[in-house]
Amino acid sequence: MNTIPSIFNEKLPSYTALGGSERRASTGLSAVVLNRGGRYSRYQFFEDLEKAGFDYVLSMESSASRYDLESLSQNFPFVRFILLHEGLSPGEEINLAAAELPSPLFFVLWNDVKILRSGRADRMAERLLAGSQDDKALYKRLCTCPQIQDSRSETLPSIIEAALLPEKDPWRAIKTIPAIPDREGLPSLYPFDGMGIYDRERFIRLGGFDSSIKNFHWQLMDFGFRSSLWGEEIAATLLIKLSYEGAVPEEDLTGAESQRRFFLKNLAPIFRGDYAHIPLRRFPGYLFKHRDLSSAWEEFKAARLWVMANRFRFVSDARTMAERFSSIKRDIHEEP
Repeated sequence: MNTIPSIFNEKLPSYTALGGSERRASTGLSAVVLNRGGRYSRYQFFEDLEKAGFDYVLSMESSASRYDLESLSQNFPFVRFILLHEGLSPGEEINLAAAELPSPLFFVLWNDVKILRSGRADRMAERLLAGSQDDKALYKRLCTCPQIQDSRSETLPSIIEAALLPEKDPWRAIKTIPAIPDREGLPSLYPFDGMGIYDRERFIRLGGFDSSIKNFHWQLMDFGFRSSLWGEEIAATLLIKLSYEGAVPEEDLTGAESQRRFFLKNLAPIFRGDYAHIPLRRFPGYLFKHRDLSSAWEEFKAARLWVMANRFRFVSDARTMAERFSSIKRDIHEEP
């Protein structure tokens, strides 16, 4: 079992940067572009980002998307292209972008979406940033999730809710339910497809995405659970809307190792008093899922050490977190 990262970007990936010599604005909000491929107009996409007025734009480039970089860097000098030397998961790419950017906020987008509402960066940042006594920017939450619609202009169920099940088995006691954001400030377990406006300082303090989890779905699940278990907030806004130009990507729920790592870090811990720990009695259930005694114990032991190192950062366990989710949702919908 690879060691669970204990600090943000514990091991930086190898990359080369191209362009990005200009700063377009001073809004406090930059954009991070993840490339999924597809035959979308890169010129039009970066023109739209230029009009939006982000401070900086980082475009994460795989080897398959580099044929036009020289031309793009000349036409869009405000874009910094990050040429990855190895294949990275989307979560790892977001971590790298957060380490590169100086802005207090960054908006994660994919290359196959358009910003439909509140497209100006200054307007988005103005709603999310607030001045403090020492004139520094403060952000209210870890991540703000936009509304998202498909190419037929239908709103997607992009809010992810955590719900309790009447199960005694901790590995099966919680499920997730997608819902359509119909109220401002609805909590979401994680940002759909990773897209949202992140607070950089909070993101780094949380540790970002777990680079040892390679499946993006389980990266998002781990990020969302850890955020809530450690007292951070992820919520939706109706003021920002995105639209997919092509097909909505399907979540890949496979990846047994990624799933097991998520379970150990988020469902196994029990919160007592002011700290969390993984009791030894959780091991038989984990062994049943894993089937291999030796590697199961090594993974279980590594997770126990990670939870021990972060025990005082927990504010609840998964069951209490899900109950809180339900309570917040109920209170919002009961508002007059």
